[in-house]
Amino acid sequence: MPSVYDTLYRWARRTTTSFAELRFLPSERSPVEHPSDGLIYRLRHWPELPDSSRTADVYRALSMMSTQPINRHWIVSHSKLDGRQVDRLLQGLVDDGAVEVIDASKYRAGAH
Repeated sequence: MPSVYDTLYRWARRTTTSFAELRFLPSERSPVEHPSDGLIYRLRHWPELPDSSRTADVYRALSMMSTQPINRHWIVSHSKLDGRQVDRLLQGLVDDGAVEVIDASKYRAGAH
């Protein structure tokens, strides 16, 4: 009769092996390129938001922007906002002067 350790070891090997195989499967949802995905936004000051934009998702994005620069793709993938809502939010923030817009394409990857 196998020991508890042997049973757990076999179970862990079987589980991790099956998870390891999943990492090589292609994603069903491939990222869609958007012209503004190369832009990074950093909050300069908290904006005056319309009532329709005072949601947890918008506040989460603004909070993140206040501590570090983020891009459009991050907002779309980490919130329940769709692309059009994110675009309207970002445009409103730009129009209000509430964000600094950084063009990340100017910086090469790996350059120090």
